[in-house]
Amino acid sequence: MSQRGIVRVVTLPPPAPGFIGEGHTAVTVVDPHDFERNDPFIALMDDRIDLEPGKPAGGAHPHGGFETVTLVVEGKVRDRDEGTLEEGDILWMTAGSGVIHNEDVEPLEKTRILQLWLTLPQSARWAEPRFEMIKRDTVPVRIEPGVEARVYSGSSGSLRGPAHNYVPVTLVDVRLDAGASFEQELPDTYNGFIYVIDGDVSAGEKARVGEGQVGWLDRPARHSSGNSILRITAGEKSARVLLYAGERQNVPIVMHGPFVAENRADLMRLSRLYVDGKMPRVSEL
Repeated sequence: MSQRGIVRVVTLPPPAPGFIGEGHTAVTVVDPHDFERNDPFIALMDDRIDLEPGKPAGGAHPHGGFETVTLVVEGKVRDRDEGTLEEGDILWMTAGSGVIHNEDVEPLEKTRILQLWLTLPQSARWAEPRFEMIKRDTVPVRIEPGVEARVYSGSSGSLRGPAHNYVPVTLVDVRLDAGASFEQELPDTYNGFIYVIDGDVSAGEKARVGEGQVGWLDRPARHSSGNSILRITAGEKSARVLLYAGERQNVPIVMHGPFVAENRADLMRLSRLYVDGKMPRVSEL
């Protein structure tokens, strides 16, 4: 089986002030302006929140035309309707035809959250909204010498993650001891990247990716339809890496604020639904 490599390494800027204000910083890990290259991944934000107890983290806001995938890297956050998300928990929400999200959210301690915006297939762009809470303890863990890989979506080795996806996606949280290696089989048609949370790793044959960097996977031959192996090896210290890989949808999108569509008319339609109070709330699902 052929080896998958890293074609580009992106060094991210330091955290910048976030929309909540003091106590919130964020890093744009995946740039929404580069969707053609990053398909099916629209955006990924790395939010670090350290607020006074009881201070809300934003307010109710709409989404439509895509999915959000929220992973708690550290800390704990309470949502009135969705429950409490703790370290290692994930919330997979299909905004689809439109939904009002985060009506009452409060971080309970210093928290770090990764939120992915994932496109939907053309056939499911306006699917009924839904959300799926996946608790850390229910996620299968692939254990190998020096490796602990938590499989949230897709498959890794003999394990399959619990997420129910519209777009085929592999999402694995990999922790490696110093010098340990992890191999992930991926379809050649998948686009994807690794995001290093701690330490540094080598990926593929040559690339070195460190904390605060993103390594984008290369693309096998255009007509390849088999599988290939991505090999990740930790450096002299332990490492933690998030792997995101998924099937390209090859459908252009347009965006306006919290809405994603394939044309301007649908963006206007979503905006009108929200303004007219016709979008359901997560609490109603």
